Amino acid sequence: MNRRSAQSGIAPEDMEHCREAIRHGSLSFHAASKLLPAQVRDPALALYAFCRLADDEVDLKADKVGSVLRLRDRLDAVYAGRPENAPTDRAFAAMVEQFEMPRALPDALLEGLAWDAEARRYETLSGVMDYSARVASAVGAMMCVLMRVRDADALARACDLGVAMQLTNIARDVGEDALERRIYLPLEWLDEAGIDPEAFCDDPRPTKAVRMMVRRLVMQANRLYMRSEAGVGALPRRCRPGIYAARFIYAGIGGQLQQMEYDSLSARARTSRVQKIGWLGQSLLLTGVGMVMPLSPVLYARPLPEVQFLVDAAARGERETSRSDALISVLSTLESHSRQERARLTSRRTGLT
Repeated sequence: MNRRSAQSGIAPEDMEHCREAIRHGSLSFHAASKLLPAQVRDPALALYAFCRLADDEVDLKADKVGSVLRLRDRLDAVYAGRPENAPTDRAFAAMVEQFEMPRALPDALLEGLAWDAEARRYETLSGVMDYSARVASAVGAMMCVLMRVRDADALARACDLGVAMQLTNIARDVGEDALERRIYLPLEWLDEAGIDPEAFCDDPRPTKAVRMMVRRLVMQANRLYMRSEAGVGALPRRCRPGIYAARFIYAGIGGQLQQMEYDSLSARARTSRVQKIGWLGQSLLLTGVGMVMPLSPVLYARPLPEVQFLVDAAARGERETSRSDALISVLSTLESHSRQERARLTSRRTGLT
């Protein structure tokens, strides 16, 4: 086993698989990860590879309910110490073991993906942030665990960054999501604008009202990006450039949306390689400046209510074995739907319907 594999506890061939998965599947994180020290970068790539796999399983597969239930089983196997015989699962299990990852954190991601499988929509911005906490802030909290950071204030700012990133993703993908009949804009915003959600999915157009909603998401994300910066100084010094880079690269998508007048339906906002290189340089510069600056009082701002459970779980550092009642409930609902669908298909095959 080479030195890098020994540091991470991940087999070299599994680690290479994770690197390739991120190199092709998550360009923004791949760029930011180059600035992380190897002892954090390798387990972080294993984490992101598993999260990328989980997201793709639900996002790209027709049987979304089945995908979530299979992911549940794969997580169960990881925490039982018997991961599936697949590179991503083995690498993720090694990371969980080495860092004693609290189960509540990947379970939160699973819950968010279960909400996707339900095609859940959100009435308010707070509901959208509940979803963002699960599918993005949970990953930010897990990154803190990989850095051996359990301070509640630093965790809260990492969760701010996760919510900001997800709001950026939602703003960028409004048109693509609508074509898949997925809506992550708060339904009360659509109602205020007199837009029927189903009609919008039938014919998504970049009207002034829709562009204003995209702008509101970007502005909310920018506020959280700014607040998240206060937490970077509380991280290990060698980890700071990579986290700054993630912050600037994702916020750059919002900047592109602004240049497009918040029309994320006619085209997809993209950042260039040159821009990414510039943000990487800016991240190194800010890290150097931050070494001689006192910590910002913003570090101690209260966590968003939607992420408090993640901060508590990561700060406690307990590797729980039980799932939350909320996750058990949504998984039970999905399992019931899956059984009903199987019964319907069986009846159709046997000519009973």
